[in-house]
Amino acid sequence: MGLSFLVVKYLRPTLFKAGKGFSILDIEKLANEHLLPIKPYIPGKPVEEVQRELGIDDVVKMASNENIFGPSPKVVEAICKAASAVNFYPDGGSYYLRTAIAEKFGVKFENVMVGSGVDELLRILCVSVLGPGDEIIFADPSFVMYGISAMVANAGMVKVPLRDGYYHDIPAMIDSITDRTKMIFVCNPNNPTGTIVKKDEIDLLMEKVPENVLVVMDEAYYEYVQDPDYPQTMEYFKQGKNIVVFRTFSKAYGLAGLRVGYGFVEEKLGEVFHRVRNPFNVNLLAQTAALVALEEQENVRRVVDSTVAGKEQIYAGLDAMGIRYVPTEANFILIDCETESVPVFEALLRKGVIVRPGQFLGFPTCIRVSICLEKENERFLVALKEVLGK
Repeated sequence: MGLSFLVVKYLRPTLFKAGKGFSILDIEKLANEHLLPIKPYIPGKPVEEVQRELGIDDVVKMASNENIFGPSPKVVEAICKAASAVNFYPDGGSYYLRTAIAEKFGVKFENVMVGSGVDELLRILCVSVLGPGDEIIFADPSFVMYGISAMVANAGMVKVPLRDGYYHDIPAMIDSITDRTKMIFVCNPNNPTGTIVKKDEIDLLMEKVPENVLVVMDEAYYEYVQDPDYPQTMEYFKQGKNIVVFRTFSKAYGLAGLRVGYGFVEEKLGEVFHRVRNPFNVNLLAQTAALVALEEQENVRRVVDSTVAGKEQIYAGLDAMGIRYVPTEANFILIDCETESVPVFEALLRKGVIVRPGQFLGFPTCIRVSICLEKENERFLVALKEVLGK
């Protein structure tokens, strides 16, 4: 009996016709049903795609909250030196990077997790903790990967609308806790609004949340925050509270292209992380770069100072045009164009300026704009003025 006969005999019920003959397996019957409703994450348009589609050479990307100022030159130098060793596997446990992070933040080595961006850490956490019947709570709109990660784990979601349209409603999130709640996600500063949850609100959350519910703080934009009322959540972690803290090297450290996220978890939960994560989940160049970047705090301060200056520049330009925006503690600004965002996005695109339309972020009339160098910021302001007729 030939292989082809066996394939047709035993898989025939899952085949479907597509044009002439049989095509591939019917994925809707083959895939796990709970995964089918997931809408894939849509990143900001890359510069190369815009250049190719519109035939524009001079394009500036202000869509993905990237650090346009770049990493420290010492980081780039270290990457170049390490490149000749990429034929070898990286350190599977990221020993030196985790050791350096543990020493910097005053925690045990076993408390430190690293991954291919915070995205991977969120995924690992969800599949480690959640299952059918469990629920997570998070603000809406907020970072879409919370919901996607929960759906991968076949868990439910409770979305709590933002207070006044832009701020976490911590009391409402507390009121949403049930016996099915396993985790509460707090994006601080929040993406896409740039707003923060202040210390007294986190104090309230940590006081009211049951001991069997894990509070997950996503602090990807931690370094940019200027508000003195921003909570220092590592204090809760060191006190043994039921909290996980995630941060990243993608933003202020300028390593978005290498994907290095890190986090602080309770030791026994860390053991579960290592059972679930992929081997060699942080590559050689990423480990090398992050280790050097961690020492380059002066470069981080330079990036943050330049970002704050750029923020004030964009604020001034928007104020002069009478355009509303949400004051931000991150490296991006949510701007209300008071009209559908997709046509604004497309018009700016034709002028060589890539922004993020709010249609896909939960704010249909807004655009989200990354803070860049003075020249790029000015180019955006001029283009926006022309597009909106201001």
